[in-house]
Formats: sequence, structure tokens, C-alpha cells
Amino acid sequence: MNAYAAWAHPQLAAQVLRVRRDGCSEVALRVEPLNDARQVLWLEQRIRALPGVRRVAIDRPAQRVRVVWDVQRTSLPSLLDNFAIAGCPAQPLQQDSIDDARAQEQHDALKRLLVAGMCSMQVMTYAFVIYIGVVDFVDFSTRNLFRWLGLLTSLPVVFYSALPFFRGAVRELGQRRLGINLPVALAVALVFLASTFNTLRGSGEIYFDSVTMFVFLLLGGRYVELRSRHHSGALGDAAIDATPLLAQRRRADGELETVAAIALLSGDRVHVAEGGTVPADGVLESAGAQVDEALLSGESRPLQRLRGERLVAGSVLLSGPAELRVEHSGATTVAARLGALASRARHARSLIAPSDREVGRFVARVLVLTALTALGWLLLDPGRAFEAAVAVLVVACPCAFALAGPATLTRALGVLAGRGVLVTDGKALDTLATVDYALFDKTGTLSVPQLDRRAVEPLRGDTPDRVLQLAAALAHESSHPLARALADAARQQALSLQAQSVRVHAGAGISGDIDGRELRLGRADFALALAGQTAPSVVTDTLLLADAQGAIATFHLDEQPRADARRMLDALRADGIAVAIASGDSAPRVATLAARLDIGDWHARQSPAAKLERLQAAREHGHTTLAVGDGSNDAPLLAGADVSAALASGTELAQAHADLLLLDGHLGSLADARAIARQSRQLMAQSRRWSLLYNLCAVPFAALGLVPPWLAGIGMSLSSLAVILNALRVGGDTAAGRSGASGPAARPRELRA
Repeated sequence: MNAYAAWAHPQLAAQVLRVRRDGCSEVALRVEPLNDARQVLWLEQRIRALPGVRRVAIDRPAQRVRVVWDVQRTSLPSLLDNFAIAGCPAQPLQQDSIDDARAQEQHDALKRLLVAGMCSMQVMTYAFVIYIGVVDFVDFSTRNLFRWLGLLTSLPVVFYSALPFFRGAVRELGQRRLGINLPVALAVALVFLASTFNTLRGSGEIYFDSVTMFVFLLLGGRYVELRSRHHSGALGDAAIDATPLLAQRRRADGELETVAAIALLSGDRVHVAEGGTVPADGVLESAGAQVDEALLSGESRPLQRLRGERLVAGSVLLSGPAELRVEHSGATTVAARLGALASRARHARSLIAPSDREVGRFVARVLVLTALTALGWLLLDPGRAFEAAVAVLVVACPCAFALAGPATLTRALGVLAGRGVLVTDGKALDTLATVDYALFDKTGTLSVPQLDRRAVEPLRGDTPDRVLQLAAALAHESSHPLARALADAARQQALSLQAQSVRVHAGAGISGDIDGRELRLGRADFALALAGQTAPSVVTDTLLLADAQGAIATFHLDEQPRADARRMLDALRADGIAVAIASGDSAPRVATLAARLDIGDWHARQSPAAKLERLQAAREHGHTTLAVGDGSNDAPLLAGADVSAALASGTELAQAHADLLLLDGHLGSLADARAIARQSRQLMAQSRRWSLLYNLCAVPFAALGLVPPWLAGIGMSLSSLAVILNALRVGGDTAAGRSGASGPAARPRELRA
């Protein structure tokens, strides 16, 4: 428990604990990824068994655990110690992380969906009895009873399940725009009120089955989209939670004290251990240090910082320890400003999102037709005006039209998920179909580390294959990109060696035993420390394999384009999209990669703000923009684009601000997503045209009183079924999504800078 003793300090505990009304305390903890369901169960059982623990809630995607317990019976340090014993070290989070609004929203949506589903099935059974009366005799009292049962069963659907539609309609009216919530709310309210009126008076047709099924189908589509959006938010939480809460501050007497990172003040001196994360922006006071800023600056290789140079919060110290004089902490650090810039860019993009004018026009037409029908019958036969108007409203109900979007989107989301693309924002799929300018990050996005077998240099007479096997046996135990590159180079060989007692040293390398021989793979100074030797300058930029006698081999890794990068770029260019690179890396490396991928528009040494400015300039010239990246420094770019994509191998912050996640790490999935987006857009438009055609054919008969209400209900259901079946065509022939990619319109427009 000594490792967590600092959390016994009242001031530190006050930052993470929230006292509940029942006297218990609540804390949110960040944990390591929980990939095994048995590990989750074991962890939950162990924590629940502690004295005073009342509740344990584990959120695997967000890597969070919430615990409610009595701190008088189990202290916070003891709780953290038990997490460590269970093999899942935990880090307390700030108090504002305790409230889990996403989980509450998802539970609320699921409850409304379940209520609508159960009630709609029950209402359909009641309606079936009434429909039988059309072809067979059902006495009046029985029919009236089932009318009232339908009314009572519809009440939870209308006043609970459909409540989000009514709230959304009120917001849309307040914003003076016609959105999808308004027609849904109008259809539900007017049809329900008409059916209720007919039930109360004991005559006329009722449509409770249509109302409840309509609400259920729409809630189902919205729930699928909500799950995808929340998954992205969970990834964002995992990124934000990674910021260290504690720091080692040096007191005036030279001793170190553990303090909260947000409590650091300008001028404080901080000690950062090797492999640790820099907790604040500041000036390096040590002679020198090697840091990894790839996630913040885009630089693909470690950087050497000297005394007097600045370090940024969030960078990883590869060689240390180091002393830092704080300049900025908390919300004023570079990392925090990146997150704020990304949030502002996403907010600005949401403000300019176009409204669905087609929905507004559809609603207006339905209301006009209903009003004209009522007016006409009032002049001809007032007794039939109400039923005729309701029949028109049912026939022209925007069920099929409103379902066209959710049904097609739901199908597209499922197809893309099967092809390794997770869509986190449904609107982005429609936008992707109109993109004509794509801006790519370089490091980790278009390029990956790669080892040329000719760059393997044995130093003690071994063959290249032998030293590659030794190194690969260690590298197989690590997920670091350099280790994966080395393991991939050795994959063609039959790996007969197996490492034992493997240990990954953060920011340094890997150690382990092979056939009783202790080996180290990684940075030269780390590997040669086993033999008590220092690293020569000529090998400071390579991976080195060493044992107790010294260096065995060096491995020179280079940056290569991803295997499917060229094919993906060619597909986008053939589809009318202009492509460009904006990277924080050096000009020679960017130029080399751009030449290999045939990209003439490239820019090096780009800060996150500069990338965003370049993207905004393209939008100002009339382009619909796509941004693709994988690092935290790409978050503002991803958030500011019309549509954005990130690789699942990238940082959680980048994924949190992306509309599309390429789960399999293949850039080729982006071209598939573009094709699916265009096909979905075409099928959605086709379904809406079918809906309009159905209305044009059916409404005149309903207005003339020639369509019985029960037949109008069946027709409405069949039109909705046709829309759903049409949506199932998404992904069946992705070539349809590329059909518009030929001809002059498909050529990339020249950028008018």
C-alpha cells in the first residue's frame, strides 16, 4: 500500500472523492484495458468483497471503474492497493469524472425502446381483433373494449417512449427550423389524438397500432446511432484520463513531495522519472533528456532536449530522470489547449451543419393536404371531414419518409462495422459522400515503421537470420510500433525461439531470457547497460540487441508507406477527391513519402493550429473536407473537418474526435466507406422518392373517401416495409456507390489558394 500512501492526504483525496447523501464516498478510477471477461469478473468480485463496498460499476470501453464504499472501513489507499493486487492498477480521477451522463443517456434510450417494443406488440394483438371485424362479426362491446385496451397500452409509448421526439420538436421550433423530430411528433400527436377522440365517442377508426410501431422503429434506429456515438466518447475519456494527476515536486530543502499535477504553480521544480509522463509545460533544468512528443507534435522520432529548452505536458521521458521548472499546468498546458481547440472546432462545425430541408418540405405538404381535405369535406359533407382528414394524415404519415434515413443508416453502420469501419457520427456518412478534398497526417497514418532485412547488422559473427530471430522472440511480447515492425520482418521465418521472463521497460526496451541467456532489445544505452557499457553515438538512432558481453546486433528501422496507402489514395483521386499531406515531421521525410505516394500538395513542420487553418482555407474555397490522422496533435484537425477518420491504432484523443474509426488499421477501408456512403445516399433518396410516389397515388383516394382507414394503415405499413427492404441493399453492390465517379465531374477540383 506504500505506493498509494499519498492518496491518504486529505487535500489529494478531496479532489477525487465525492461524499454521498448516505454517508458513503464515490470515486472514479482509470484502469488498464480489460480485454478478458474473466478478468472483469474477478476484479469486480474482489472489490465487492472489501469491507464497506456497496457498488462497483465497470465501463470497459472507457477503462473506468466507479466504486461506492465506506471510507471508514476501507481507505482509499487500501482500495487502490487491492486493484493492484488484482492485476489491474487504478488511478483516481477528478470528481467531475464521477457523473456518467453517457451511461444514463444510453439506459434511458434503452428503456424507452423496450417500453415501445412491448407495448406495440400488445397493441397489435388488440388491433387484430378489431381488423377481424371487417370480414367477420365482432360485437360492439368487444370492439369497444379492445379500443380502450389499445388506448391504455399506447399511453406509455406516446407519453414516455416518444417524449424525445416531442422535446426535439420543441427545440426545432425554437430554432425556427424543420427537422426530423417535428414531423414525427406531429404524426404521433395528431394520430393519437384522433384515435383517442374516436375511442371516447365510440365510433370511427383508430390507429394506435400504427403510432406505437412507428415510435418503436424510430427509437431502434436512434439507439444504434447512440451506441456508436457513446463508444467514441468512451475512447475520449480514456485519453483524457491518461493525464497524470500526481507529480513529484521538489521542496526548498531538496526533498520530493507528491502533489496534485493541477496544483503545480509557475516556478515549481518537478522531478520526472525515466519513462514517466511530463505533468506540466516547463523548462528543462537537467543537462539533457530524450523525449517522445510524437502524440503532440507529429515528430516521428524521439527528440533530444537540452538545458533551457521547453518540455510539454503529455510527452514521455525516454531518458532520465529530469528536472523541470514549471511554466504552465492544468488547463493552460499545450495538451489541454489542443483539447480545447478540438472542442471549439467541432462546436463550430456543428453550428454550420445544414438542416434537412426535404423533411421540412415533406411535412409542409402533408399538413397542406390534410387541411385542404378537411376544408373540402366541410364544404361538401361536414360529417365526413374529420375521418377523411385523418385518413389522409395516416396515408401521408411520414413513416416511410422518416424511416428512410434511420433504416438506411442502421444498415450502413452494420455493413461498415463488418468491413472494419466504425461510424461514430451518423451525419458524417452523408457528408462523406460529398467530400472532394482530403488532408492526411503522415506519421502513423500514411506511413509505418519498417525494417529492411538488409539493415540488420550482426556485430559478433552471427548470421542476420539468427540475430533477427533473437530480437523477434523479444519483440513478439510488445505492442510498440517499432517492436511490431521488427516482428513483422521476422514473420517469414519459422520462429523456433521463445523468450522467458519477458519484461517491457517503458520508453527503453524489452528484456528477457532465451535459452538461459539474458538479452535486451531497445535503446542503445538500455541494452548496453547489461554489460556495463556506454552507447556510442553512431547507434543512438537504432534498435540494439545485447547480452552480458555487449552488443550483438543493430537494427536500422525506416519509415515506409502503409501497404494499402497508395491504393486508397488512387481510389480517392479517381473518385474526384484532391489529396494533401500536412505533417509535423521534417520536410525531407514528408517530401520522400509524398513522392512515393504521388502527392504533390504536402506541407511539413505543421503545428495542430496550422493544420486546422489549412483545412479551413480549403473549406472557404468551397471544398467539403475530409481529415485523416492518428495522433493527439491531429485532434483539432479531425474535429474541424466536415468529416474525419482515425486509425484504431492511433491515440484515444484522435479517435474521440473522429467520425469514422478504421478498426482494422487498413486505409483501404476508407475507400470502402466512401463507396458505402455514396450508395447509402442514393438508396436513401430512392426510398424517399418511393414514399413521395406512394403519397401521390394514395392521398387522392383517401381524400375522396375511397380508402378505408384500416386499408390506409396497411398501406402505410407496406410503404415502411418497402423502405426497410430497400435499405438492406446497402453493401450488396458497392460499385453503385462509385457510379458517380466517372466523367469530368469526378476530377479533383484545383485548389484556389
